[in-house]
Amino acid sequence: MRRLPALIPALISMAALAAAALVTAPAPAAEAAAATEARALPAPVACDGCWKPALNTSWQWQLSSLPAKPYPNVQMFDIDGFAAKDGAIVKSLKADKPGRGVVCYLSAGTFEDWRPDASQFPTEVLGKPLEDWPGERWLDIRKHTGKLGQIMKARLDMCKAAGFDAVEPDNVDGYSNDSGFPLKAADQLAYNTWFANEAHRRGLSVALKNDVEQIPALLPYFDFAVNEECWEHSECTTAQNDDYGYDQFVKAGKAVFNVEYNLATSAFCARSNAQNFNSLKKKYELDAYRVPCRGA
Repeated sequence: MRRLPALIPALISMAALAAAALVTAPAPAAEAAAATEARALPAPVACDGCWKPALNTSWQWQLSSLPAKPYPNVQMFDIDGFAAKDGAIVKSLKADKPGRGVVCYLSAGTFEDWRPDASQFPTEVLGKPLEDWPGERWLDIRKHTGKLGQIMKARLDMCKAAGFDAVEPDNVDGYSNDSGFPLKAADQLAYNTWFANEAHRRGLSVALKNDVEQIPALLPYFDFAVNEECWEHSECTTAQNDDYGYDQFVKAGKAVFNVEYNLATSAFCARSNAQNFNSLKKKYELDAYRVPCRGA
């Protein structure tokens, strides 16, 4: 705390000093509001019988196409849910390697005009376009108690019916982007926890995709994490960010799957391995190309 100057006029009243102190002191109302938001989150729905990846799990993340035989000898595949909705590729991947987990990729925070359920989205939930992603727009996640929630539940049902073990909901950080809606951190927490609980109700484990800053609040709801470029942006660990980091997932016994696009493997693999992350070097296309930091 800075000292007051020695020659303050004696005419400054104690009331004035008290008022100045109130300006710099934390607002009790703000603290109370933050506590209320935390208490307002629903209890996590347990998913005791769900498949959950081990801390050290080899994997492939392939979204631009479906995997083709011979499949990489990995323990987990993360593939596009709509492309695999008939269940054939999921069944094939599991038959190829017993015990292999298959993750259903979905966008939970954006509208994609090429999806078969695109016509079901009400216009009022469609926000600003995503930069560099034609046909994709942010969603007003505050509306998840209505039609938007019904659409997402139907998508989760699709993943379950296709035989997937888990779901990866993408774009669950609209509050930190220019979405076109006045989304707040509390709105994102409400939506992400709701989505995780709905996945668990269907026997699907669920990954937290990015949304790094909310890791401390969301950790009890999510079974593992999928991240893009946390090493490039220096946001992988609590030591880098003070209060949030993927090391918190590992400490809780939950696997972390990281992908880097621009960094050389020499720039991140040793650090990832030291954190017990499962990291890959991939191309932005998310095709079959992969360079693992460890294992297969």
